Amino acid sequence: MIFIPHGYQAHAIRFIEEHPVSAIFLQMGLGKSVIALTAIADLLFDSFVISRVLVIAPLRVAKDTWPSEIVKWDHLSSLTFAVAVGTPAEREAAVEARADITIINRENVQWLAEECHAPFDFDMIVVDELSSFKSHTSKRFKALMKKRRSTQRMVGLTGTPSSNGLMDLWAEFKLLDMGKRLGWGITRFRDEFFLPDKRNGNIVYSYKPRKHAEEGIYERIGDITMSMKATDHLAMPELVLTRREVILSKAEAARYDELKRNLVLDDGNNCVTASNATSLSNKLAQMANGAVYDDAGCILPIHDRKLDALEDIIEEANGRTVLVAYWFRHDLARISRKFEVRDIKTPEDIADWNAGRIPVACIHPASAGHGLNLQAGGSLLVWFGVTWSLELYQQTNARLWRQGQKSGTVVITHILAKDTIDERIMDALDRKDVAQSALIDAVKASL
Repeated sequence: MIFIPHGYQAHAIRFIEEHPVSAIFLQMGLGKSVIALTAIADLLFDSFVISRVLVIAPLRVAKDTWPSEIVKWDHLSSLTFAVAVGTPAEREAAVEARADITIINRENVQWLAEECHAPFDFDMIVVDELSSFKSHTSKRFKALMKKRRSTQRMVGLTGTPSSNGLMDLWAEFKLLDMGKRLGWGITRFRDEFFLPDKRNGNIVYSYKPRKHAEEGIYERIGDITMSMKATDHLAMPELVLTRREVILSKAEAARYDELKRNLVLDDGNNCVTASNATSLSNKLAQMANGAVYDDAGCILPIHDRKLDALEDIIEEANGRTVLVAYWFRHDLARISRKFEVRDIKTPEDIADWNAGRIPVACIHPASAGHGLNLQAGGSLLVWFGVTWSLELYQQTNARLWRQGQKSGTVVITHILAKDTIDERIMDALDRKDVAQSALIDAVKASL
């Protein structure tokens, strides 16, 4: 296929080529893979400034999306690539093949940096979903930082740079520019731009930005950062976000409130215990969906309100395909018992969905939220259970709401249990989106 870049794509390609270190904040659907690959091809074969490239991506994206993009476009036919996933032996063979581009999943970054026998001689690294390196304490971040000095060029790609707030940016830019813009240490960055928020004595649990933190951070990173919104550059389909409320009965609400109040739910046969605030949040989210794992790991049914609502939505779809996002394993189990569904996991599943052969499909945001093109298969997405992660939430929505969507309107429905933690999660997602949108607007590219 012949690649004729949109104006914004040509601009992004030039930006990567002209900046040895670059952060490209492209919202979902803008084609960041082909943009990066075109820049790589130019740097390899036109200007000859690089010789080997490492691409780090989520597992499914590394296995499927990047290879398919290379094969898809005519102008990339000269590129050789190897996918370093699978067993250690398979990964070793891929790295030792010394292809133009080596593609690896982010979970194996530590193995590549510390255990792989082949030399780490990549002179360009592309991190797809840079936000997956937002934790400076993670093993993958520490391992890659050890190799960062030997790499001339770094590119970070993401549509969700600060899904949990501005604090995320420090590790991401430390990886890109070795601390040049936001500082070498997290403590200095935190002291300069944040104030303690929630605390217990000397223990600080969270921080809030200082008054001018946003402007100060955006100014420091602006010279190597380019951002674009899909709505600015593409004829995107209409997006309709709706909420379908379900109401628990008095008995069901009483069980929910008992766990929330006492951290224990005991009906004589099953016991559910929340040991801390995180555990309680998780248990309450499960109960809002209709079931919860007890202390023995068994599924304790609570209600079928969301299943009934999903049945109504599927019936209202009147034969149109429906994609259902679930979060807990027992969500999928209960959905599968009531409806004939297929969990999208394999390339065959993706092909069948896009061909319209799966009336009702399920998708887990953590395993399939990034990089999959599902827009050909339908335009109706239902959130059976919402997630705290803005990144996974937005990425999952973008599987259908993206360029190439054949329907004129994408409808995303959230099934929410009234007076439960569902409402708090949706409010939190809205607040996070406000902060992230401000960042993207601040460094938006002017074409």
